[in-house]
Amino acid sequence: MNNGKRLFGKVAIITGAADGFGAATARRFVAQGCRVIAVDLQVGNSQLMMAELGHDYVFVQADHCSVADNQRVVETALSRWGGVDILFNNAGIAWTGDFESIDEPLLEHVLDVNLNGPLRMTAAALPALKESAKKSGSDGAVLLFTSSGLGLYGVTHSSAYTMSKHGVIGLMRSLAHELGPQNIRVNAICPGISDTTVGRGTGAWGEPEEVFERLRQATPLRRLIEPEDIANAALFLASREGRMIHNITLRVDAGAHT
Repeated sequence: MNNGKRLFGKVAIITGAADGFGAATARRFVAQGCRVIAVDLQVGNSQLMMAELGHDYVFVQADHCSVADNQRVVETALSRWGGVDILFNNAGIAWTGDFESIDEPLLEHVLDVNLNGPLRMTAAALPALKESAKKSGSDGAVLLFTSSGLGLYGVTHSSAYTMSKHGVIGLMRSLAHELGPQNIRVNAICPGISDTTVGRGTGAWGEPEEVFERLRQATPLRRLIEPEDIANAALFLASREGRMIHNITLRVDAGAHT
């Protein structure tokens, strides 16, 4: 820990970083001494964040489902800061609907964005993560995924999304066994619902405000998570404080999924 900052000198790639969980994590990481490559297909709040966070934040408009785009993201990190120490595969989309409404294009889209994209981004960043792992001692390099409470459980009207997020957990667990001996720590965060762009993609469950209130009342802490809660979890898992945390699914959901 240098200068009192928990990620001092580290370089992170964060996907889905234009708003929501990814934007909050980018802010938190930069505040803790990290240099961040923020990746998103949408521009979102990135222009404001560039002005706010300065030279330690670079936004790259890219699609994590694209092999070429992912390589461009990694090359940006390498050319600008010489490495990649942390990859946070956070990008994803929501979907709710009847099982019978799922057609091939929808299924392919949900799986591509939520599962294949993180796999492709990991493949692109892995050589740089391995180089970081060789140099970082017991800290290791860090690979994080955003799954969901529905990556652990299932509810009605969410089959395609739930399948994709269960897949993220499977990918994380397999990579944890494969990459752990190479000093790369691999974990997943499973958020509960939050009032974000993804959180509002729950049309089959009702109007967002009604859904949020119903879920709030069903949660033991009687509150929904905020993007900053995911940022705090990601910071812990990425920092030296989490150096012995590996192959876990960390639920950040106010006790909703018990």
